[in-house]
Amino acid sequence: MDQTLREIYDYKVSTGELHGDPGQLAVLEPLQTIRAALNESPPAKRGFFQRRKKVEPVRGLYIWGGVGRGKSMLMDLFFDHVDLAEKRRVHFHAFMQEVHSQLHKVRQAGKEDPLLHVAQDIATSVKLLCFDEMQITDITDAMLVGRLFDLMFENGVTVVTTSNRVPDDLYKDGLQRELFLPFIALIKERLGEHHLASPNDYRQNRLSGAEVYFTPADAAARDAMEEIWQDFTGGKGTALTLTVKGRDVVIPKFHNGVGRATFWDLCSKMLGPADYLAIAEAMRVLILEDIPNLSRNNFNEAKRFVTLIDALYEAKVRFICSAAAQPEMLYVEGTGAFEFERTASRLREMQDKDWGVEAGA
Repeated sequence: MDQTLREIYDYKVSTGELHGDPGQLAVLEPLQTIRAALNESPPAKRGFFQRRKKVEPVRGLYIWGGVGRGKSMLMDLFFDHVDLAEKRRVHFHAFMQEVHSQLHKVRQAGKEDPLLHVAQDIATSVKLLCFDEMQITDITDAMLVGRLFDLMFENGVTVVTTSNRVPDDLYKDGLQRELFLPFIALIKERLGEHHLASPNDYRQNRLSGAEVYFTPADAAARDAMEEIWQDFTGGKGTALTLTVKGRDVVIPKFHNGVGRATFWDLCSKMLGPADYLAIAEAMRVLILEDIPNLSRNNFNEAKRFVTLIDALYEAKVRFICSAAAQPEMLYVEGTGAFEFERTASRLREMQDKDWGVEAGA
């Protein structure tokens, strides 16, 4: 007989891979219930031109809590042990970008009710959708998700999602929020709600007192940052593409709210404030490698770097980097050197072991 999620979790604790946490344990029971129901449900039968018949999906789960409490880890544990081929785990922001892209293609094809076609296409390929970090800040997404999710549920898709926000706080203070409220009601109807109330911020604990600014950007720095990446993600990670005003902004590696890129990936391209705000919104930790010395010779790249740091700073994103010099010595001559003093100060502040703690409260 297959091990339960609790048995798998206990084994990982016994080997030291995980630290036992009562808050995490409490989430395992509803996840195990969903897992068992999905494993026992019959596979969808479809002919070549036949879509899955409308069926009642297994009731999903909405797991919310502060940053670093283990929500994504538990969802990974659940996802990996659901014996189902038709399943997908995806960052919520990336999923919504895909939906917008598909809607554009369907509209160009001249089909009526494009959202119906997109939702049905999703349901033909997945029976379980696991979303990481559900958050909605864009009015376009807010006006779309209610009917999209209703159609997916009608077509038998089960949803399990994590979020830093309680359902009632989704799209809080957003424009025309009254039109969004039916989506919150739908989430409460179709998903169980569980607050992961752990007092421990394991992501922050990993970095508490640890070095997060490595200089020079040499082989030793690369090895140290690779170790941090492995610790946060287990070596997992795929590219995350954010579409901002029609432009694709690519984070080469992303997993569980942790992004990894080089200075040149993010600062040598024609990106602006909206792009960097989208990056800051999409992640809780950014690992940035190979920041060079800055001067009049790379003035445009330096300006973009300043804008990136401002966006990360305001969003309280944990920042880990390797650089050619300490913050105060990164930009010592040329136009913009004086203005860079504020950025250097922020880079110092962002090295503090408690940086970003309040963002996960």
